[in-house]
Amino acid sequence: MVRNIQLRVSLKEEGQVGLKAKTAKYLGVAEKEIQIKVQRKSIDARKPSIYFNYKLEVYINEPTPSTTDYAFDYKDVSKAKSVHIIGFGPAGMWAALRCLELGHKPIVLERGKNVQERRRDLKAINQDHVVNEDSNYCFGEGGAGTYSDGKLYTRSLKRGDVRRVFESLVYHGASEGILVDAHPHIGTNKLPKIVQNIRETIINYGGEVHFNTKVTDFIIDDNQMKSIILDDSKEMEVQRVILATGHSARDIFYLLQKKKIALKAKSFAMGVRIEHPQHIIDSIQYHCRGERNKLLPAAAYSLVQQVKNRGVYSFCMCPGGFIVPAATAPGEVVVNGMSPSKRNNLYANSGVVVEINVDEDLPKYEKFGDLKGLEYQKDLERLAFTSGGRSQVAPSQRLTDFVEGKLSTDLNPTSYQPGLKSAPMHSLLPKLIGSRLRQGFVAFGKKMRGYYTSEANIVGVESRTSSPVNIPRNENLEHPEIKGLFPCGEGGGYAGGIVSAAMDGERCAEAAAVRL
Repeated sequence: MVRNIQLRVSLKEEGQVGLKAKTAKYLGVAEKEIQIKVQRKSIDARKPSIYFNYKLEVYINEPTPSTTDYAFDYKDVSKAKSVHIIGFGPAGMWAALRCLELGHKPIVLERGKNVQERRRDLKAINQDHVVNEDSNYCFGEGGAGTYSDGKLYTRSLKRGDVRRVFESLVYHGASEGILVDAHPHIGTNKLPKIVQNIRETIINYGGEVHFNTKVTDFIIDDNQMKSIILDDSKEMEVQRVILATGHSARDIFYLLQKKKIALKAKSFAMGVRIEHPQHIIDSIQYHCRGERNKLLPAAAYSLVQQVKNRGVYSFCMCPGGFIVPAATAPGEVVVNGMSPSKRNNLYANSGVVVEINVDEDLPKYEKFGDLKGLEYQKDLERLAFTSGGRSQVAPSQRLTDFVEGKLSTDLNPTSYQPGLKSAPMHSLLPKLIGSRLRQGFVAFGKKMRGYYTSEANIVGVESRTSSPVNIPRNENLEHPEIKGLFPCGEGGGYAGGIVSAAMDGERCAEAAAVRL
């Protein structure tokens, strides 16, 4: 017999009473008579008494099933018709995997390097302040998701089968814990191996993955994709092209604009990254003093506040994580955050950003047309570069000094490896962003007592939350003007994270396969 139950377990019980014993007692049966399968686990820390909430499938006097409902029927596509995929981030990877299932050969063209070679360029930007424009925290195998927290939480539940993406990750080496955690993540230390496994699956079944291969032009005849030009002047004939280049491939946006292929300016968000000692966030979220209970993970938070008709909100919150330099070209400073799988670093960081409405907020950038948001991004990133000292050192300010409008005489310790420089962020940031951030942080301090503190730094700028450009597509996921071109993922403006990008990649693969 199978029972589906929900169980609420106190922190004390979690440490002293086994889940199986607790379940048996709840059902009034002997512990030896049951086997349990956890379907969902979450933490309720809204009150001083902390509870774990479990959703369980209980098998009474029968074994748990050993197989999953998901199977991945990858086919030998070595001699099949090809789909060309530009970009090997989450959208590109899952587009390629879906092509294998549909019986088509994915040919992936990635401007950056594989995960192993990419590490040297990450070391160069962190230690030597040298930015490789094609290999960095945004570009390379796995895209921006590879060296990231690997956060898998998504609200895009209607865009595809979220569970299928999770099962695919487990198939390629992720922990089964992501199938049950309410806010699953993998960790920057484990993602590279999973990404490598995905690449090996694609190659083993007859697909191709080409690194250090940058697309520089499209050849279009009679509004139909005919071929693509690579940076070595090589021309490749194509029938279907999935454009999965990510939100930072600015050269692609410029190329499309130059060729008069329809684009559309899209609203986005920009701001700063804030970094607290992790113990402060733990004490606020878990109502504890001193060190948190070892059964509890590093605490996270999510905050939002309306300020002057614009949302101010936390983004990509990284418990027990570190801040990294995410620039994709010399002369700019961009910051992002990530965490290892154990989330055991001393600091917690999060983007805190302001919504920017491109139709109302950027009148001085109208001359750039559909790329006005992109040019606004670039200007703030160049401002961060100069105010940080013209290196990857980032401009920073103590949180309280930023809100009170005064230069910080010194800064708190940080996880940001290139280093911080005290700068008057309160006057450097445009009023559109800075004034809203200042009010937002005060409001956040009222929602989370202890959040507003001089022990926190703000670090600039957090500018790559999403694409400021939308590449339009029709109901068939194809560009409305160019047949055979399928804009996909974050770069097209259709996703906002690993899972939503992966689901969009699958959908684009299915669309590209029609009548191929």
